[in-house]
Amino acid sequence: MKPGAWSYSSITMFDNCPRRYQAEKVTKEIKFTDTDATIYGKDLHLAAENYIGKGEPVPPKFSFLQGILGRLNHLPGVKLCEYKMGIALRDGVFEPCDFFASDVYWRGIADLIILDGDVARCIDYKSGKSAKYADAKQLGLLAAAIFLHFPEVKVVKSGLLFVISGDFIKEEYTYERRLDIFAK
Repeated sequence: MKPGAWSYSSITMFDNCPRRYQAEKVTKEIKFTDTDATIYGKDLHLAAENYIGKGEPVPPKFSFLQGILGRLNHLPGVKLCEYKMGIALRDGVFEPCDFFASDVYWRGIADLIILDGDVARCIDYKSGKSAKYADAKQLGLLAAAIFLHFPEVKVVKSGLLFVISGDFIKEEYTYERRLDIFAK
């Protein structure tokens, strides 16, 4: 039996509570139910996606996002919202694949990728109130996937954008170090 694909969120869930991971992801004995916080986060992400990806107005509930989303929207380059990427491990080599490919090894969804020549920006929106316990490992995994899916990219400038507090945790990744990311 082949192991299932992993993602940053699934590994984080397992690290936090292996029993919960087993009950939700493996045996499916409990079903995930949204909380007020997860619903808020999903609605916020959708508002950002619709504004940047479709040109729709930001809903009044999220009017505080208008400024930062406007700045992101005005950056040069092609914008990809909620972009799904898969990585396969074929004969020991990481290769880009479809998110739902039968041999997908890793899956990730970038909230926003901006492709501008050989530079990509990758933004992950965070709806939490504080960046105090920010974990930027997710950015590295998304950068590795971007290098595979967009071979023209030589630098990925990434950030966790905490939209409530205004904090921005930045990371930069280079093509030369792309394989080191999965080694971690």
